[in-house]
Amino acid sequence: MVSVDDIRWFKQQFRTQIEAALPGTPFDIDMIAAIACQETGYIWSVVRKKNLSLDRVLALCVGDTIDFQGPGKGRQAFPRNKAHLLTEPHGREMFDIARDGLEQMSALVRGYERAVANPDKFCHGFGMFQRDLQFFKEDPHYFLDRRYENFSDTLTQCLGELERGLKKLGLQSKTNLTDLEFCAVAIAYNTGGYNPAKGLKQGFKDDSGKFYGEQIFDFLALSRTVDGAAMLSPGRYVVMARGGLKLRGGPGTNFDSEKTLSPGTELNVVEISSQDPAWARVDLEGDGLLDGYVFASFLAPVQQHMAAREDVPEPA
Repeated sequence: MVSVDDIRWFKQQFRTQIEAALPGTPFDIDMIAAIACQETGYIWSVVRKKNLSLDRVLALCVGDTIDFQGPGKGRQAFPRNKAHLLTEPHGREMFDIARDGLEQMSALVRGYERAVANPDKFCHGFGMFQRDLQFFKEDPHYFLDRRYENFSDTLTQCLGELERGLKKLGLQSKTNLTDLEFCAVAIAYNTGGYNPAKGLKQGFKDDSGKFYGEQIFDFLALSRTVDGAAMLSPGRYVVMARGGLKLRGGPGTNFDSEKTLSPGTELNVVEISSQDPAWARVDLEGDGLLDGYVFASFLAPVQQHMAAREDVPEPA
């Protein structure tokens, strides 16, 4: 399940690119975050903690292994299954890419054991915002050249699909949207249409019984509580966690804790993790040697901390 920390990571990683792409649209960063959470949050919230590069995290954002199961069941759009894909020019090449994506992703994300065990299964959705393989016929190079692994490319495709949703709902002249209006657009993004009578209960229905529209609404509400926060700059900081702050061997709770730093401990932040900006790499002794990683939210600049202390004398 996507958490507040996961959304904060998403905003820290991609805020600049998203905000540069939004002028002229009625969307905001929380709306884009909600789509990313719903489409592939179950993937990137896991793999971002695996000590992988950001490029690798993006490359692993593939999914949707559902094939055609008969009229009205399973996948109806192209390609219905492997045989259907292989009938197209470059279909074999595309299958190999889609199959490799499934194998690579399923090695890190639970729940795909049965799919990957079937040699005919492959992924139909590509990129953090899951552009569907049905677009392979009209835009094969997006998939064959793996452009979905580039955030700006997959964001461009996402915004294009959302803008088509605006037109379907007659909202193309809007300069901003309410959250419910955006959810309606997101449902159109997922299904190709929107029925006002059904409200949020439209789109893909997950195992918990929630529809796509309901999930989008929940993710949007959660994202609106998350500040994407300015990252720490290198410098001198103090530990502000009342119960102490764990020093870890890497940027994530999956790394072992080597010691706990007491409240008030001063340290040098050397750099922010490129893997996960929520974590800072620190030097405890001021000797230029790196000691480990701490969760950055529990650090405050030394000068700010000193200014808040009541026993600090007034300037002369």
